[in-house]
Amino acid sequence: MVSSFRSSQEVFDWLNRFVNLEAGQKPSSFRPERMELIAAVAEHPELCAPSFHVAGSKGKGSVTGMLSSILEAAGHSAAQYVSPHVADFRERISLNRAFLDEKVYIEAGNELRDLTNTLSDTSKAEYRIFTGDAPDDAPPTYFELLTLYFFLCARIVRCNAMTVETGMGGRLDPTNIVDPLVTIITVIELEHTEFLGNTITEVAWAKAGIIKRGKPLILAEQCDEALAVFRKTAAEKNSPLLYFPDIAEIRDLTIRDGGTDFTLSFKTGGFFSEPLKLSVGIPGAVQALNAGLAVIALKTAYPSLDAETIRQGLSSFTLPARFERLGAGKPPVIIDGAHTEKSVELCVNTFTALYGEGGIFIFGCAAGKNAEAMAAILTPRFSKIIITTPGTFKISDPKGVHEVFAKELQRQGKAAASTPELLFIPETKKAIDYVLEEGRKKCLPVLGTGSFYLAAEIRAQFKAD
Repeated sequence: MVSSFRSSQEVFDWLNRFVNLEAGQKPSSFRPERMELIAAVAEHPELCAPSFHVAGSKGKGSVTGMLSSILEAAGHSAAQYVSPHVADFRERISLNRAFLDEKVYIEAGNELRDLTNTLSDTSKAEYRIFTGDAPDDAPPTYFELLTLYFFLCARIVRCNAMTVETGMGGRLDPTNIVDPLVTIITVIELEHTEFLGNTITEVAWAKAGIIKRGKPLILAEQCDEALAVFRKTAAEKNSPLLYFPDIAEIRDLTIRDGGTDFTLSFKTGGFFSEPLKLSVGIPGAVQALNAGLAVIALKTAYPSLDAETIRQGLSSFTLPARFERLGAGKPPVIIDGAHTEKSVELCVNTFTALYGEGGIFIFGCAAGKNAEAMAAILTPRFSKIIITTPGTFKISDPKGVHEVFAKELQRQGKAAASTPELLFIPETKKAIDYVLEEGRKKCLPVLGTGSFYLAAEIRAQFKAD
């Protein structure tokens, strides 16, 4: 007989034995029907409470967190599912933005392991899709089991709301078994091309897979190609489309060292007759837009939601590695999980607006990211750039990324007034030590981005120092 788990860490260690999507996976292993099967065997924990489903290329973690924070302020018991974690695995599965009781993590872990053992031991043909015994069938992925684990936790704590962030796609994502009150899709960019496609249209089509028949879609501003996909899918599924530019606008935007202040003004009825003056505890114009999406989604689902509850929920909202300042000293050290062209641009614009240009930059990104586009944005803004490995959790090619940055510097060299120093330090810890020491020694602000995993490494090392 298998003994019970003794801690949440033991559960997470057991989960990590399974195929890990974030460390590399073949597209053929995405099997929505397998997720439906194991959810059915578990008696559909994904239906234990009303849910909000969030997809997109950037900002989806922030939107998910803002939904949870406002729901908490409104008196709801909101279970939250996000990825990746930065400092603690339990960040992925929380209740009212706090870790669950250890007993809950353990109970859900035991339930999940019992489920996998039962399915693995059965001889029934319909379960072979789970075990991988049937031809062309893959075993369950890490993210599938982690997603089911979240729903089991949510059912145990008897929450009355769930905010669920997709892993990277939509149509084939394990989270797509939910039946949400509304779906939210943030800005779309070219990302995860090996899984989602090589064009914006293909990526948008993958993300549009979360749109549910008859359920409202809250949509961030999109380029023409992506917008066409979402309009078509929403029409086919008879889903009311609430397109942010048609619904609301951001005014009076002020970005400060400790957050973002703005006014959310509505162009249509059914929301608020007066503009809302709001604040979010994370600097960046994009956070105002994320907040706007969260407000529209919640007001659509809960029309009686009042303005003061929204203000309270947003003002208390924070999230690790979203333009997070480490410590209170000077010079500032900022980490951000930005890993797409647009998110990196917004992050750097915020950084230089607050702390000026010519700082120190440390960068590492996973394989498959558009390093060329990010290099073009980043190289003119810093005096020193360090390329490193973004931890070991994801496959990466730091040497190739360094070559991309070197080529970009060479391309810009003739027109640039000064060329930043570019260093390649593949050992992550050594690179971080160097950057933090250089920042202190030269009194220059430091920014680390390109990957949530690199941000986590910097965060841990900074605190260790």
